[in-house]
Amino acid sequence: MRLLLTVNAIMLTLSVSGQGIDSLQTDTMKTQNLRDVTITSRRSGIRKVSGVVNGVQINREELFKAACCNLGESFTTNPSVDVSYSDAATGAKQIKLLGLNGTYVQMLTENLPNFRGAAAPYSLDYVPGPWMNSIQVSKGSSSVRNGYESITGQIDIEYLKPDNDEGVTVNLYGGTLGRIEANVDANVHLDDKLSTEVLAHYQDDFGHHDVNHDGFLDQPNVRQWNLQNRWKWKGAHYMFHGGLALVKEKREGGQTHHTAPDAHHLYKIGIETDRYEGYMKHAFILDPEHGTNIAVMGNASMHLLDANYGNKHYSVNQKNVYAQLLFETNFNEHHNLSMGLSLNYDYLTHDDKETTPGVYAQYTYNLNDKIVAMAGIRADHSSRYGTFVTPRFHLKLTPNEIVSLRLSAGKGYRTVHALAENNNLLASGRQLVIDDLEQEQAWNYGISSSFYIPLFGKTLKVNAEYYHTHFSQQAVVDYDSNSSLIRITNLDGKSYSNTVQVDATYPVLKGLELTAAWRWNNVKCTYGGELMEKPLTSKYKGLITASYKTPLGLWQVDATLQLNGGGRMPTPVNGLWDERFKAYEQVSAQITRWFRHFSVYIGGENLTGFRQKKTIISAEDPWSPLFDTTMVWGPVHGAMFYAGVRVNIGRL
Repeated sequence: MRLLLTVNAIMLTLSVSGQGIDSLQTDTMKTQNLRDVTITSRRSGIRKVSGVVNGVQINREELFKAACCNLGESFTTNPSVDVSYSDAATGAKQIKLLGLNGTYVQMLTENLPNFRGAAAPYSLDYVPGPWMNSIQVSKGSSSVRNGYESITGQIDIEYLKPDNDEGVTVNLYGGTLGRIEANVDANVHLDDKLSTEVLAHYQDDFGHHDVNHDGFLDQPNVRQWNLQNRWKWKGAHYMFHGGLALVKEKREGGQTHHTAPDAHHLYKIGIETDRYEGYMKHAFILDPEHGTNIAVMGNASMHLLDANYGNKHYSVNQKNVYAQLLFETNFNEHHNLSMGLSLNYDYLTHDDKETTPGVYAQYTYNLNDKIVAMAGIRADHSSRYGTFVTPRFHLKLTPNEIVSLRLSAGKGYRTVHALAENNNLLASGRQLVIDDLEQEQAWNYGISSSFYIPLFGKTLKVNAEYYHTHFSQQAVVDYDSNSSLIRITNLDGKSYSNTVQVDATYPVLKGLELTAAWRWNNVKCTYGGELMEKPLTSKYKGLITASYKTPLGLWQVDATLQLNGGGRMPTPVNGLWDERFKAYEQVSAQITRWFRHFSVYIGGENLTGFRQKKTIISAEDPWSPLFDTTMVWGPVHGAMFYAGVRVNIGRL
């Protein structure tokens, strides 16, 4: 009995943040010695969020299963989030959640909105993988506390913290496509309350690869410097967290040589970015017993981009300021109230700016974690679109330890900065036309269930979910109506997304965990008066991951198989591409050897070697209106191998 009580105490000491975690787990490989008994457990890399909003938390254990050089490469083993190239020339990437583009996912860094407007096309490269402590992916309409923009979900990035264990960690990486990286994180505890941290990153893509011999680089050469300095002060009734960040990046792509005998000069792409950020959080703890506190938080950024796409030039100096005042209290163990004020300011040009103050309230009822209901509403006033109201509701039912059910419904809005968010489309020979766009509006409805089924002495975890997103107003990127244009216009008709996903995880053997998932997408939009499948979107996705760690934790082997379904291509022009693209598979694997103060890893991506053969249309004549870099539906390069080392130097 004493042993059981001790084990239970260990399990219940798990510290959770945000919305919490369903499954009680210990650290990656933590050992407790209890007299003559040794208990060893392994923490799961992806854990279900236990709160009322449906989501998962991706921990460092999961991120270490792949090279994970940046945020865009962190979802390799995740069945819910897809990452793909937006075009075949600039290296711009986009995520997709619930079958829709990442512009409908609200990006957060430690619960503060970030990477808006001009930062969006390349933002997935601005967060180095070794800097991240965890990523929380929430699906559907989320809490109103973080604003009105979440339509299909939120992705919140948690960086390493200044008050983590003191020390210095170095991560070095190199890949066969000509990429090297160096990452350093170091923190110092100046006293028992004040700590500081420095995060540094350098990346150099120097490979000049043209595997399909179309005369264009398969991916641009990128050189990036990234630096953050973070501070934290923690007292009994006051906490401060703040920092500064700098990103400097240079991208160079385009033609490597002439492919047409009458060509006069090469088609080149050059993109230079300077980004500056600052953030702060102040928390005043008024009544710890009832969780009563006031928080003042905010961030500011300046994003300078200067880009050349052939003979087209685009530059912008975007400024964003966000501030929030938050009050929260628990009336008792069943009732929680959160309310606050917010202000968001965006400036891109004199004609593209917006000031939006807002107010919100959110009430949560919790009946012994059996029934949890959260209702929120906010009202905002845009200097461009006037006043609008955002209602959202979530319900979680947990009748027993085996099953839980979640329901959600909510509305979302989004202001479109069309050219800034899609400036990579200037790389196409088509003319880019942008209409006078309305504010986007959409409703999202979801139902999900989780099952924890005892099976052969272990637990089979099964999740099933369905989400429907319906737009009443949308900025539509139309490739179909006119073969010489890419038009961004207001929705005239229907636009919706239906997504069904089922996934299961089971520890087959000691140290071996398998995950299998299947997702089906039905995404349609009206183009030129006709309701059609959304182009360049896979109809389904299958995923199988296997992770094995030896009993002593010295070796770890991870492998992932993805099956990406086919889909519709934009209406073909002069037969230059097919009407549909076919399904394709990808395999990635990594082996890690753990030592006391460092680890060594080697691996490979896209080991099947599959790549889209023709990624650029009319590459032989980049100055013609038929030239198009946006018809990308698959990998732009073949197999890639890499190696790296993570070193924990210890205290300074």
